[in-house]
Amino acid sequence: MKLKFTPSTLEKLEKIVDEAGYILRYERGTFQSGYCILESKKVVVLNKFLQTEGRINTLIDLIPTLNITADHLTEESRKIYEEVTAKNEFDSHAA
Repeated sequence: MKLKFTPSTLEKLEKIVDEAGYILRYERGTFQSGYCILESKKVVVLNKFLQTEGRINTLIDLIPTLNITADHLTEESRKIYEEVTAKNEFDSHAA
């Protein structure tokens, strides 16, 4: 399955973050990579000025770095999570 840059895909990625127990907020600020993680509070802050494609790309980069237990995700979220983490592993090996 190839992830498309649609609002539906964005919602699915946001759901993974939510199901993992993180609070996802869109705020303005000076973000080097489009996001900031407050790990002790399980808060992820994304740059609110990112468009849908930028938000999706940022979440695809971000999700593999979060402390997520796949067992706590719904089946649909787990499939997308596994796809995102597999893509991330592929990209790191290809580099």
